Amino acid sequence: MSAPKEIPRPPHPRKRREPLPVQIPKPLEEDPESRRRLEAILESPSYREADEDVDFLRHGETRGLRLQLDYLKAERLLERHGVRHAVVVFGGTRIREPAAALRQAQALRTAAAANPADAALAARLRVSERLLEKSRYYDVAREFGRLVGESNKNFPDSRWFVMTGGGPGIMEAANRGAWVAGAETIGLNIRLPHEQFPNPYVTPELCFRFHYFAMRKLHFLLRARALIAFPGGFGTFDELFETLTLVQTRTMTPVPVVLVGESYWRRAVDFDFIAEEGLIDVEDKELFWFAETAAEIWDGIRRWHAMNEERSEGKP
Repeated sequence: MSAPKEIPRPPHPRKRREPLPVQIPKPLEEDPESRRRLEAILESPSYREADEDVDFLRHGETRGLRLQLDYLKAERLLERHGVRHAVVVFGGTRIREPAAALRQAQALRTAAAANPADAALAARLRVSERLLEKSRYYDVAREFGRLVGESNKNFPDSRWFVMTGGGPGIMEAANRGAWVAGAETIGLNIRLPHEQFPNPYVTPELCFRFHYFAMRKLHFLLRARALIAFPGGFGTFDELFETLTLVQTRTMTPVPVVLVGESYWRRAVDFDFIAEEGLIDVEDKELFWFAETAAEIWDGIRRWHAMNEERSEGKP
Protein backbone atom coordinates (compact mmCIF):
# COMPACT_ATOMS: atom_id res chain seq x y z
CA MET A 1 0.00 0.00 0.00
CA SER A 2 1.58 3.29 -1.09
CA ALA A 3 2.05 6.19 1.31
CA PRO A 4 -0.50 9.01 1.01
CA LYS A 5 0.59 11.86 -1.20
CA GLU A 6 1.73 15.00 0.53
CA ILE A 7 -0.68 17.88 0.01
CA PRO A 8 0.05 21.57 0.54
CA ARG A 9 -1.10 23.30 3.67
CA PRO A 10 -4.18 25.52 3.23
CA PRO A 11 -3.18 29.08 2.39
CA HIS A 12 -3.83 31.96 4.80
CA PRO A 13 -7.28 33.40 4.05
CA ARG A 14 -5.86 36.90 3.49
CA LYS A 15 -2.07 37.06 3.67
CA ARG A 16 0.43 35.92 1.07
CA ARG A 17 4.04 35.04 1.64
CA GLU A 18 4.93 36.94 -1.52
CA PRO A 19 2.94 40.04 -2.49
CA LEU A 20 1.26 40.17 -5.88
CA PRO A 21 2.49 42.78 -8.36
CA VAL A 22 -0.71 44.81 -7.87
CA GLN A 23 0.17 45.21 -4.19
CA ILE A 24 3.36 47.11 -4.93
CA PRO A 25 3.25 50.68 -6.26
CA LYS A 26 5.44 51.49 -9.20
CA PRO A 27 8.99 52.11 -7.90
CA LEU A 28 10.13 55.72 -7.95
CA GLU A 29 13.38 54.73 -9.63
CA GLU A 30 11.35 53.61 -12.63
CA ASP A 31 9.28 56.81 -12.74
CA PRO A 32 9.90 59.65 -10.25
CA GLU A 33 6.43 61.13 -10.96
CA SER A 34 4.55 57.88 -10.46
CA ARG A 35 3.85 58.46 -6.73
CA ARG A 36 2.24 61.84 -7.37
CA ARG A 37 0.07 60.46 -10.16
CA LEU A 38 -0.92 57.45 -8.02
CA GLU A 39 -2.00 59.72 -5.13
CA ALA A 40 -4.14 61.74 -7.55
CA ILE A 41 -5.87 58.53 -8.68
CA LEU A 42 -6.48 57.27 -5.13
CA GLU A 43 -7.91 60.65 -4.07
CA SER A 44 -10.22 60.94 -7.07
CA PRO A 45 -13.98 60.62 -6.28
CA SER A 46 -14.28 58.11 -9.12
CA TYR A 47 -12.07 55.69 -7.18
CA ARG A 48 -14.32 55.60 -4.11
CA GLU A 49 -16.52 52.56 -3.78
CA ALA A 50 -20.11 53.57 -4.42
CA ASP A 51 -21.42 52.77 -0.93
CA GLU A 52 -18.66 54.92 0.62
CA ASP A 53 -19.04 57.86 -1.76
CA VAL A 54 -21.29 60.28 0.12
CA ASP A 55 -21.19 62.86 -2.66
CA PHE A 56 -22.41 60.25 -5.15
CA LEU A 57 -25.17 59.05 -2.82
CA ARG A 58 -26.46 62.61 -2.47
CA HIS A 59 -27.06 63.05 -6.20
CA GLY A 60 -30.62 63.38 -7.44
CA GLU A 61 -30.25 60.19 -9.47
CA THR A 62 -29.59 58.14 -6.31
CA ARG A 63 -32.66 59.37 -4.41
CA GLY A 64 -34.33 56.00 -4.85
CA LEU A 65 -31.41 54.28 -3.13
CA ARG A 66 -31.48 56.79 -0.28
CA LEU A 67 -35.19 56.21 0.21
CA GLN A 68 -34.57 52.48 0.48
CA LEU A 69 -31.75 52.97 2.96
CA ASP A 70 -33.81 55.44 5.00
CA TYR A 71 -36.49 52.79 5.32
CA LEU A 72 -34.31 49.72 5.71
CA LYS A 73 -31.99 50.84 8.51
CA ALA A 74 -34.84 51.66 10.89
CA GLU A 75 -36.85 48.60 9.86
CA ARG A 76 -33.93 46.27 10.52
CA LEU A 77 -33.26 47.69 13.99
CA LEU A 78 -36.94 47.81 14.98
CA GLU A 79 -37.29 44.15 14.04
CA ARG A 80 -34.12 43.26 15.94
CA HIS A 81 -35.57 44.85 19.08
CA GLY A 82 -38.87 43.04 18.68
CA VAL A 83 -40.93 46.17 18.05
CA ARG A 84 -44.31 44.98 16.73
CA HIS A 85 -46.77 47.35 18.42
CA ALA A 86 -46.36 51.08 18.92
CA VAL A 87 -48.45 53.79 20.55
CA VAL A 88 -47.64 56.93 18.57
CA VAL A 89 -47.78 60.22 20.48
CA PHE A 90 -47.73 63.66 18.86
CA GLY A 91 -48.00 67.12 20.36
CA GLY A 92 -46.51 70.56 20.60
CA THR A 93 -42.75 70.95 21.05
CA ARG A 94 -43.39 74.25 22.86
CA ILE A 95 -45.41 72.65 25.68
CA ARG A 96 -42.80 72.39 28.43
CA GLU A 97 -42.98 70.75 31.83
CA PRO A 98 -44.83 72.97 34.33
CA ALA A 99 -41.79 74.12 36.33
CA ALA A 100 -39.96 75.24 33.17
CA ALA A 101 -43.08 76.92 31.77
CA LEU A 102 -43.57 78.76 35.06
CA ARG A 103 -39.98 80.03 35.09
CA GLN A 104 -40.38 81.36 31.56
CA ALA A 105 -43.67 83.08 32.39
CA GLN A 106 -42.28 84.65 35.57
CA ALA A 107 -39.25 86.01 33.70
CA LEU A 108 -41.55 87.61 31.13
CA ARG A 109 -43.83 88.99 33.86
CA THR A 110 -40.85 90.71 35.44
CA ALA A 111 -39.65 92.06 32.09
CA ALA A 112 -43.14 93.28 31.13
CA ALA A 113 -43.59 95.01 34.49
CA ALA A 114 -40.34 96.90 33.91
CA ASN A 115 -41.35 97.82 30.33
CA PRO A 116 -45.14 98.42 30.37
CA ALA A 117 -45.09 100.23 27.02
CA ASP A 118 -43.46 97.34 25.14
CA ALA A 119 -46.32 95.83 23.12
CA ALA A 120 -44.20 93.02 21.69
CA LEU A 121 -43.13 91.98 25.18
CA ALA A 122 -46.72 92.05 26.36
CA ALA A 123 -47.70 89.77 23.47
CA ARG A 124 -44.93 87.33 24.36
CA LEU A 125 -46.15 87.30 27.94
CA ARG A 126 -49.71 86.46 26.84
CA VAL A 127 -48.43 83.53 24.78
CA SER A 128 -46.24 82.40 27.67
CA GLU A 129 -49.24 82.42 30.02
CA ARG A 130 -51.19 80.27 27.56
CA LEU A 131 -48.32 77.82 27.30
CA LEU A 132 -48.08 77.71 31.10
CA GLU A 133 -51.75 76.76 31.21
CA LYS A 134 -51.13 74.02 28.63
CA SER A 135 -48.12 72.66 30.53
CA ARG A 136 -50.54 70.36 32.34
CA TYR A 137 -50.59 68.30 29.15
CA TYR A 138 -46.89 67.56 29.69
CA ASP A 139 -47.84 65.78 32.88
CA VAL A 140 -50.69 63.95 31.13
CA ALA A 141 -48.38 62.74 28.35
CA ARG A 142 -45.75 61.70 30.89
CA GLU A 143 -48.29 59.72 32.90
CA PHE A 144 -49.64 58.12 29.74
CA GLY A 145 -46.14 57.03 28.73
CA ARG A 146 -45.71 55.51 32.18
CA LEU A 147 -48.98 53.56 31.86
CA VAL A 148 -47.91 52.13 28.50
CA GLY A 149 -44.47 51.27 29.85
CA GLU A 150 -45.92 49.62 32.96
CA SER A 151 -48.26 47.49 30.84
CA ASN A 152 -45.26 45.76 29.29
CA LYS A 153 -44.48 44.13 32.63
CA ASN A 154 -47.77 42.25 32.43
CA PHE A 155 -47.51 41.36 28.74
CA PRO A 156 -43.78 41.03 27.92
CA ASP A 157 -44.45 38.96 24.79
CA SER A 158 -46.69 41.62 23.22
CA ARG A 159 -45.04 44.84 24.30
CA TRP A 160 -46.43 48.21 23.26
CA PHE A 161 -43.69 50.77 22.69
CA VAL A 162 -44.19 54.50 23.08
CA MET A 163 -43.11 56.05 19.76
CA THR A 164 -42.72 59.79 19.24
CA GLY A 165 -40.88 62.15 16.94
CA GLY A 166 -38.11 62.16 19.53
CA GLY A 167 -38.25 65.91 20.09
CA PRO A 168 -39.02 68.12 23.09
CA GLY A 169 -42.37 69.07 24.63
CA ILE A 170 -45.13 66.49 24.54
CA MET A 171 -42.88 63.98 22.75
CA GLU A 172 -40.30 64.27 25.51
CA ALA A 173 -43.00 63.80 28.14
CA ALA A 174 -44.32 60.57 26.60
CA ASN A 175 -40.84 59.11 26.12
CA ARG A 176 -39.96 60.18 29.65
CA GLY A 177 -42.93 58.43 31.20
CA ALA A 178 -42.08 55.15 29.49
CA TRP A 179 -38.41 55.56 30.42
CA VAL A 180 -39.30 56.08 34.10
CA ALA A 181 -41.30 52.83 33.92
CA GLY A 182 -38.16 51.04 32.74
CA ALA A 183 -39.48 50.46 29.23
CA GLU A 184 -37.68 50.91 25.94
CA THR A 185 -39.00 53.91 24.06
CA ILE A 186 -38.69 55.03 20.44
CA GLY A 187 -37.92 58.39 18.81
CA LEU A 188 -38.05 59.12 15.08
CA ASN A 189 -36.09 62.31 14.47
CA ILE A 190 -35.84 64.03 11.10
CA ARG A 191 -32.92 65.88 9.54
CA LEU A 192 -33.61 69.63 9.51
CA PRO A 193 -31.59 72.56 8.12
CA HIS A 194 -30.83 73.72 11.67
CA GLU A 195 -29.19 71.80 14.49
CA GLN A 196 -31.52 69.86 16.76
CA PHE A 197 -31.28 67.31 19.53
CA PRO A 198 -33.43 64.30 20.41
CA ASN A 199 -34.88 64.29 23.90
CA PRO A 200 -32.77 62.32 26.40
CA TYR A 201 -35.47 59.77 27.27
CA VAL A 202 -35.40 57.81 24.02
CA THR A 203 -33.63 54.45 24.13
CA PRO A 204 -30.31 55.11 22.31
CA GLU A 205 -30.63 51.98 20.14
CA LEU A 206 -34.16 53.04 19.15
CA CYS A 207 -33.51 56.68 18.28
CA PHE A 208 -33.43 57.20 14.51
CA ARG A 209 -32.78 60.20 12.31
CA PHE A 210 -34.49 60.14 8.93
CA HIS A 211 -33.63 62.15 5.85
CA TYR A 212 -37.09 61.87 4.28
CA PHE A 213 -40.33 62.83 5.99
CA ALA A 214 -42.07 60.16 3.91
CA MET A 215 -40.02 57.34 5.43
CA ARG A 216 -40.48 58.75 8.91
CA LYS A 217 -44.25 58.89 8.41
CA LEU A 218 -44.24 55.33 7.11
CA HIS A 219 -42.47 54.04 10.20
CA PHE A 220 -44.85 55.95 12.48
CA LEU A 221 -47.80 54.04 11.07
CA LEU A 222 -46.40 50.61 10.15
CA ARG A 223 -46.61 49.41 13.75
CA ALA A 224 -49.12 51.90 15.15
CA ARG A 225 -51.80 50.42 17.39
CA ALA A 226 -53.02 53.86 18.46
CA LEU A 227 -52.35 57.52 17.70
CA ILE A 228 -52.55 60.12 20.45
CA ALA A 229 -52.60 63.79 19.46
CA PHE A 230 -52.05 66.40 22.14
CA PRO A 231 -52.41 70.11 21.41
CA GLY A 232 -49.81 71.01 18.83
CA GLY A 233 -48.96 72.92 15.70
CA PHE A 234 -48.32 72.17 12.05
CA GLY A 235 -46.43 68.93 12.63
CA THR A 236 -49.13 67.54 14.90
CA PHE A 237 -51.87 68.50 12.44
CA ASP A 238 -49.91 66.96 9.59
CA GLU A 239 -49.58 63.58 11.26
CA LEU A 240 -53.13 63.61 12.66
CA PHE A 241 -54.91 64.39 9.40
CA GLU A 242 -52.73 62.07 7.37
CA THR A 243 -53.67 59.24 9.73
CA LEU A 244 -57.37 60.17 9.66
CA THR A 245 -57.29 60.23 5.86
CA LEU A 246 -55.65 56.81 5.65
CA VAL A 247 -58.18 55.34 8.09
CA GLN A 248 -61.12 57.13 6.44
CA THR A 249 -60.21 55.61 3.08
CA ARG A 250 -59.29 52.28 4.73
CA THR A 251 -55.88 52.54 3.13
CA MET A 252 -54.60 51.44 6.51
CA THR A 253 -56.30 49.24 9.07
CA PRO A 254 -58.23 51.47 11.49
CA VAL A 255 -56.53 52.30 14.79
CA PRO A 256 -57.85 54.29 17.75
CA VAL A 257 -57.18 58.01 17.40
CA VAL A 258 -57.43 60.07 20.59
CA LEU A 259 -57.42 63.88 20.69
CA VAL A 260 -56.27 65.07 24.09
CA GLY A 261 -57.71 68.39 25.23
CA GLU A 262 -61.23 68.71 23.81
CA SER A 263 -61.43 72.47 24.36
CA TYR A 264 -58.29 72.99 22.27
CA TRP A 265 -59.26 70.67 19.45
CA ARG A 266 -62.85 71.91 19.12
CA ARG A 267 -61.60 75.46 18.74
CA ALA A 268 -58.66 74.54 16.48
CA VAL A 269 -60.78 72.39 14.14
CA ASP A 270 -64.54 72.63 13.76
CA PHE A 271 -65.25 69.01 12.86
CA ASP A 272 -69.02 69.54 13.15
CA PHE A 273 -68.86 72.39 10.62
CA ILE A 274 -66.91 70.26 8.16
CA ALA A 275 -69.51 67.49 8.44
CA GLU A 276 -72.44 69.92 8.16
CA GLU A 277 -70.87 71.31 5.00
CA GLY A 278 -70.91 67.79 3.58
CA LEU A 279 -67.13 67.61 3.20
CA ILE A 280 -66.84 64.60 5.49
CA ASP A 281 -69.49 62.08 6.51
CA VAL A 282 -70.99 61.93 9.97
CA GLU A 283 -69.35 58.52 10.47
CA ASP A 284 -65.95 60.14 9.90
CA LYS A 285 -66.36 61.91 13.24
CA GLU A 286 -66.35 58.44 14.80
CA LEU A 287 -62.75 57.89 13.70
CA PHE A 288 -61.53 59.70 16.83
CA TRP A 289 -62.61 60.72 20.29
CA PHE A 290 -61.55 63.19 22.97
CA ALA A 291 -59.87 62.55 26.33
CA GLU A 292 -58.40 64.62 29.12
CA THR A 293 -56.42 62.31 31.39
CA ALA A 294 -53.83 59.59 30.89
CA ALA A 295 -56.16 57.01 32.41
CA GLU A 296 -58.95 57.99 30.00
CA ILE A 297 -56.62 57.67 27.02
CA TRP A 298 -55.24 54.28 28.01
CA ASP A 299 -58.61 52.85 29.07
CA GLY A 300 -60.22 54.03 25.82
CA ILE A 301 -57.50 52.43 23.70
CA ARG A 302 -57.85 49.09 25.48
CA ARG A 303 -61.64 49.11 25.19
CA TRP A 304 -61.43 50.02 21.48
CA HIS A 305 -59.13 47.07 20.80
CA ALA A 306 -61.35 44.75 22.85
CA MET A 307 -64.35 45.76 20.72
CA ASN A 308 -62.30 45.35 17.57
CA GLU A 309 -61.36 41.80 18.60
CA GLU A 310 -65.03 41.00 19.19
CA ARG A 311 -65.86 42.28 15.71
CA SER A 312 -63.10 40.13 14.24
CA GLU A 313 -64.57 37.10 16.01
CA GLY A 314 -68.00 37.82 14.57
CA LYS A 315 -69.61 38.80 17.88
CA PRO A 316 -72.47 41.32 17.75
